[in-house]
Amino acid sequence: MSQPPQRAQFWQVVRYLLVGGFNTCFGYALFVSFNYLFRSLGVYGSEIASLLGNVIAITVAFLGYKWFVFRTHGNYLREWLRCLSVYGSSMLFTLVMLPPLTLLLRRWYGHSQMASNVAAAILTVVTMAASYFGHKHFSFRRSGDAMDAALDPGASNAVESRP
Repeated sequence: MSQPPQRAQFWQVVRYLLVGGFNTCFGYALFVSFNYLFRSLGVYGSEIASLLGNVIAITVAFLGYKWFVFRTHGNYLREWLRCLSVYGSSMLFTLVMLPPLTLLLRRWYGHSQMASNVAAAILTVVTMAASYFGHKHFSFRRSGDAMDAALDPGASNAVESRP
């Protein structure tokens, strides 16, 4: 028995928030850990920490979204690449904004590592909020969408999904 569309949508958002909340904490913990490991590299250490943490966290998030949130059965590589492209803009935004935001926050915190940790937390909230729509409408879109046909005419038969 299928749920009404509004109820199904509500639970999909709840599942997204659960996976996203876990993954945000996981990704932030990775960043803080890598930031500590690479502290001797100065501001470049936080760049490396951000890049490594993001790649690992994105892969973990992808699996959670695929299996638990959007429940798709499509090609793992294709969906992972789409997921990376959604997160790619977030990663680029974070890599560009992390150093200036860290420098700005140093005025309040006085300690560069604490400032970069707070800057990463702020940027994480911004990028997490924007990701849901990219994943829903691009990474894990339902088969037969117009974008599917435009990008890969054979893809509409390749992706099956459950509500």
